[in-house]
Amino acid sequence: MDFELTQEQRMLQASARRMVAEFIEPILKAHDPEKPIPKPEMLRIFQRFGEEGLTAPRLPVEDGGSGMKMFDYGIVFEQMPSMIGHAMLSHEVTVTRIRAGSSEEQWRRLLPDMIAGRRIGCTGSTEPDTGSDSRGVRTRMRIEGEEVVVDGRKMWITNGDISDLCLVTCSAGVDANGRNQLQRVIVEREVGRYESRKIKCIGLKQGHMAELLFDNCRVPKSGAVSDKTDMARLLTVTWNANRALLGLMAVGMAQRAFDTALAYAGIRQAFGKLIGGTQLVQERLADMAAAIEASRLICYKALAAIDRGERVNALVAMAKRYATNACLDAISWAMEVHGAMGLSEEVGLEELYRDARMLLVPDGTNQILALIVGRELTGQDAFRR
Repeated sequence: MDFELTQEQRMLQASARRMVAEFIEPILKAHDPEKPIPKPEMLRIFQRFGEEGLTAPRLPVEDGGSGMKMFDYGIVFEQMPSMIGHAMLSHEVTVTRIRAGSSEEQWRRLLPDMIAGRRIGCTGSTEPDTGSDSRGVRTRMRIEGEEVVVDGRKMWITNGDISDLCLVTCSAGVDANGRNQLQRVIVEREVGRYESRKIKCIGLKQGHMAELLFDNCRVPKSGAVSDKTDMARLLTVTWNANRALLGLMAVGMAQRAFDTALAYAGIRQAFGKLIGGTQLVQERLADMAAAIEASRLICYKALAAIDRGERVNALVAMAKRYATNACLDAISWAMEVHGAMGLSEEVGLEELYRDARMLLVPDGTNQILALIVGRELTGQDAFRR
């Protein structure tokens, strides 16, 4: 087994770092770190992503995507600032989901602008009372003549307040066993006029987390996606890659915290010597380095397994759960190395800590992920009859 990146992958990694340093970071620094980035600037970023093939990495070239391997996408994703990576993931997975099972007319009409970054998309699955259990959605859709009517609320929707369209997971009624029949509806904001409300969170302050309200929201019947595949399965397949990618987002944040702590240990003196020469600081640095390396490797392994077409439900759950926990610890340890400076906004570690704490919830809480691993190990489902 070769753990080394190829020359092409290292070039991809370096290119992503340059894009972040020369294009993305200046935009973020030019705006208030406590307020969302304005939509025009987000569109600039998405259009750059479109040029780099990052708005549809999971789609084949013949469908307008870049056909990237998930492993290669992960290498790029790890370099992204957390808020930008989160927005990019929400958008590109919406592109993937629209393409899956939708009619050719639908995706040919909608996806070119999304892939080019001229329109921003989001997926509406989570609700006030429904998270990981996608079959429990209460948002309803019904057909009235030539229109689809959607009623309900969606919560914790990344890109929600700047979205031009939302792929809404709805219930179209129940089957003979009383289970929700899930249906996707594409709601374009200028047509359906859905409302959004910004949700303030502990981290990702420059991002766009929102609640969406669909109140007698009417769109043409062509907005309903006639799925050829099981909706719950589609969500799971896309969540699987998302989980490993979010793990790598945590790795990227922890790596930046570690680099900052290592540099500080080489200049800060206490009791007449550099703190980098003390045993306890060296232990903290060693623990951080191990946490980051182990997290990166398990996420890489998960993405490589996806590329090989393997069943990865347990592996991606392990990857996200381990990486987000371990990297949150690593950022906390970096703050400890800095002492009081680690608590200041000036150093930036407190922002990394807040952002990293956000990652323990989306695409499966750590508790749900533990149950997924347990189910795969034992064959016993802890959260379904």
